[in-house]
Amino acid sequence: MKVVIINSGSSSIKYQLIDMPENAVICSGMIDRIGLETSNLTYVTDSIKVQETLPIANHKIGLEKIAQLLMDDKVGVIKSTSEIQAVGHRVVHGGSSFTKTVVITEEVKEKIRQLFDLAPLHNPANLEGINVAEEIFNTAQQVAVFDTAFHQTIPVVAHKYALPNYLLTENKIRLYGFHGTSHKYVSENAIHYLTQNSVTKGSNIITIHLGNGCSMTSVKDGKSIDHTLGFGPMNGLIMGTRSGDVDQSVIFYLVNSLGYSLDDVNTMLQKQSGMLGLTGFSDLRDIEANAENGNVECQLALDMNAYRIKKYIGAYTAVLNGLDAIVFTAGIGENSSYIRKLVCTDMDYFGLELDHAKNEVRSKEIREINTPDSRTKILVIPTNEEIEIANQVYELLLS
Repeated sequence: MKVVIINSGSSSIKYQLIDMPENAVICSGMIDRIGLETSNLTYVTDSIKVQETLPIANHKIGLEKIAQLLMDDKVGVIKSTSEIQAVGHRVVHGGSSFTKTVVITEEVKEKIRQLFDLAPLHNPANLEGINVAEEIFNTAQQVAVFDTAFHQTIPVVAHKYALPNYLLTENKIRLYGFHGTSHKYVSENAIHYLTQNSVTKGSNIITIHLGNGCSMTSVKDGKSIDHTLGFGPMNGLIMGTRSGDVDQSVIFYLVNSLGYSLDDVNTMLQKQSGMLGLTGFSDLRDIEANAENGNVECQLALDMNAYRIKKYIGAYTAVLNGLDAIVFTAGIGENSSYIRKLVCTDMDYFGLELDHAKNEVRSKEIREINTPDSRTKILVIPTNEEIEIANQVYELLLS
């Protein structure tokens, strides 16, 4: 079964064509910096690598470009879209409607649309990906895999807000959690790695997903028990354009005293805050480069970013009542040795001892970057949400 996986992020599209059930990747690639004049496109097979820098205004244009490459006379890997049996889509917010992977119907699409307000940077892009894929791969089964599903195991003591009870029972307002596909994939790989190396059973793990969107999950015995993102993907860590945690009274002050509309505040918190609001840049590569050249605002933003992560490591170690490993993953977590260094500095109380030489090594494999004496393992595990999605799609369609 040939399965195309489409993973639309807030400013990126990752994609893979996978032959199942062997998990054999036929081609893969991504488009990042969507919406900028300098969007980057990569397309990789066993024998070909295409890299382009070009303006890609939105996700629809990006997906159409990907489809063109898949069927290109020179670099393509399929002759016809009829070769694709299924398309698996990452969908960020499933609300209370979706707790597992589903075949996409008009009803499913409408429910995804109804959740736009809860994930305005993601669900619209996810739905657009579905609509475009239905046009291009019109003989394939379209399947949705929800980021919120992995976090259904979070207990009520953690997922319920201290609001009037009816808001949970009647309106389903609660912590849902996000990046679940990534957290599930890397936590399972971490547990396998730790067990195989006779280190520990990996009972208590904190997974740290750092990209344009960021989140952390406390994982106990393979299950998510707490998570930094909540009802929508806004709170918790400092992100590319999202503020993360902010005192709610700030919102009322902006509206009641400074004259902002609620739409203005929503736009600010979603699209104008985070690292962009602090520095003028949303891409961490730009921020690190400017900080290295002496930009004080960029350096402060990096320090604030790491400080917030450290706070949650402390909180989640308490929730887990112990810590076997922390896991860095996703674009920033896997590639920014500087952020990892900032996070792991002065964390010896938690048993974290960073090996600075190992931290600088780049690899596509699971690796330890802690010293031999570190009580807690520090792992870098490349996430592969596409493989995780493909496995769930294959299992659903065979069931």
